Amino acid sequence: MDVTGQVWISSTEGEPWVARTLESTAGRGADLAFTGQVHQDVEGFGGCFNELGWEALNLLPEEERKAVLHSLFHPEGDLRFSICRLPIGASDYALEWYSLNEADGDLAMEHFSIERDRKYLIPYIREALKLNPDLKLFASPWSPPTWMKFPKAYNYGTLRWEKEILEAYALYFVRFVKAYAEEGITIHQIHVQNEVVADQKFPSCVWTGEQLREFIRDYLGPAFAQHGLETEIWLGTINAPEPWDEWLKQKDSSFDAYAHTVLSDPEAYKYVKGVGYQWAGKYGIQRTVQAYPELRYMQTENECGDGENTWFYAKYVFNLYQHYFTNGVNAYIYWNMVLQPKGRSTWGWEQNAMLTVDPDGPKAVQNPEFYVMKHFSYFVPPGSRRIGLKGRWSGNGIAFETPEGRRVLVIANPFQEERTIELSCEGSQYKLGLAAESFNTILL
Repeated sequence: MDVTGQVWISSTEGEPWVARTLESTAGRGADLAFTGQVHQDVEGFGGCFNELGWEALNLLPEEERKAVLHSLFHPEGDLRFSICRLPIGASDYALEWYSLNEADGDLAMEHFSIERDRKYLIPYIREALKLNPDLKLFASPWSPPTWMKFPKAYNYGTLRWEKEILEAYALYFVRFVKAYAEEGITIHQIHVQNEVVADQKFPSCVWTGEQLREFIRDYLGPAFAQHGLETEIWLGTINAPEPWDEWLKQKDSSFDAYAHTVLSDPEAYKYVKGVGYQWAGKYGIQRTVQAYPELRYMQTENECGDGENTWFYAKYVFNLYQHYFTNGVNAYIYWNMVLQPKGRSTWGWEQNAMLTVDPDGPKAVQNPEFYVMKHFSYFVPPGSRRIGLKGRWSGNGIAFETPEGRRVLVIANPFQEERTIELSCEGSQYKLGLAAESFNTILL
């Protein structure tokens, strides 16, 4: 696609990714205008490497598999991913549950191993790095090794809060970063725990804000410093609390229960480079960014639907992008990039994916959320900045300025009929006939 001039791309359920022509008008652009305000930098977009995704990709013939990977990761592909996630041990989208050291009582991590990852995750990541050597990676565990937990299981439970266990768990992270480095893969960030309030039937581990503060301050931060690791420590991934979570006794304050509890401690704060929020974390990000604007922020896992991959749910997901970027994130990470139809996990939940691979074809299908992502990631490279919008339609759009100084507007029409609006940009006005229930990107 030629992006040297003005560009308008529109996607509807029946006609995704259609080029349209911008029409100048003599109006005043009252519906929407760029303000000149400059907000946060954009570090990029991405998804998560999971075992079930690699399994789905390998159902494809070699040339089609290469085409899908190019679409996801190449800097001139469709989605142009620049920052992605991987699990430390099993995520809930692993083929089975495992950790990287199940040798009971191995406090020295003598039996730590990433041998399983060499079969699934590492080949997936290496294919991505071939296409984009600058791809950044962050990692988080869903569960510690079972012998470090109470009860002794991958699902449910908490970390045993004993000094020798905490020291060993910090060493577990150190060994992970070093083991991947030996494979030629740089882990740029560690997020301490996936979903700190998820007490679930899939691999999980519950933490309090006080525990995160102590672990980062007294164990993980010093361990990384002792071993000379440059990998960043992030407070993530925070998924709390839902407004109805009574047990936290702070129904509307994930900011205080987690981020503020950790970051208001100077000795913990000095190790933390950013905060990762997902799911119910959307209720805490505004206050966290307000209080700690010097840190970096990430939406770490797109809410994943029910496996139906509908346009209706894609409209909801667009609103998540709008919410998180408006409230200060620097990056937005999707969950499963590729799955088989219905996206069924080993524990029974069906989830959406940007692409599904039909094993009967086999062929890869681009789902509605593929196009939501593409409307952002295709036009907004790392190094862009979010800029201000004003007007009656500003709540439906997000604007960016690219490193080359181009203006990018991503806007949705949520209504069931076409809406015509006027856009003002540096003295020029444009009339936009936004198709019903459409996503649109305008490049000026």
